[in-house]
Amino acid sequence: MGISIREKYGVWFKKLGEFSTAAAKIDETNVYQKANSNSRALMNEFMRQNMLEGSRLEGKVHFTDFLSAVKSGKSGLILMEHYSNADLPAFCYLVEHDLGSDGKDLADRIVAIAGMKLNEEDAMVRAFAEGFTRVVIYPTRSLTKNEEKATSEEARIAEEKKARSINLAAMRAMDKCKRDGEIILVFPSGTRYRPGHPETKRGLKEIDSYLRMFDVMILVTINGSCLTIDVNNPDDMLADLVEPAVQIISASPVIECKSFRKKFLETLPEEHPDPKQAVIDHIMDYFEKQHEEIEKNGKLLD
Repeated sequence: MGISIREKYGVWFKKLGEFSTAAAKIDETNVYQKANSNSRALMNEFMRQNMLEGSRLEGKVHFTDFLSAVKSGKSGLILMEHYSNADLPAFCYLVEHDLGSDGKDLADRIVAIAGMKLNEEDAMVRAFAEGFTRVVIYPTRSLTKNEEKATSEEARIAEEKKARSINLAAMRAMDKCKRDGEIILVFPSGTRYRPGHPETKRGLKEIDSYLRMFDVMILVTINGSCLTIDVNNPDDMLADLVEPAVQIISASPVIECKSFRKKFLETLPEEHPDPKQAVIDHIMDYFEKQHEEIEKNGKLLD
């Protein structure tokens, strides 16, 4: 059984706090947040200490093919499974170490879509997230919760207005990222998977809009994690448990987003009640098959 990240790396979090420059409150002026190199260095050391021998990328050619497509001018999207707050640090660490100069180029282009919670809930969580370039959004799930908590109709309307303003700014920021050759990374479930709670592994229908916005994508699965949610404190990110592990991160072949979406939609009956959700359910099925392939065979099969 691991020990909490707060307990094991408390001294590091103090350092991260000293490095931190990210905004504690998100509005339409600060949704794009560039990686803090000092924080990134500590995150890389965290991964080095907690990745066991055998950790690796699978499907390396898919990663490099994807980078080549982006460098040729195509807009790139990465959809990735989400099990822990170490997913993005592990991904960037392995890409940089397993793919040489291409890996450094790929990792430097990644811009993760992140919810406001990472910035606003806790200073140490914010400092942890700050090691990676992000576009911050106001998630639908968070808006629903905050609307339910609203003490008046005026407060509810104000929260909706805030969400629209932030998400419009985020869309503009993503558009600029695309033009600049950056790569958008999204966790399609919108939250970390919690065993025993299958709803946390269901993809969000909003992901359908990303398929319409981008040219190419890869689907990235994660087998193994050195950081797991404490089931007794699932909402306390600093209670997450640290335990060194073998981590295998795998990529699908490069997928043309629009043709993938169009081809699948053509298989649905005209009267289908929710085509957008069906598209993301199809993607989540792909994730499950790729994940299980690694679980069973230890590698991707041709």
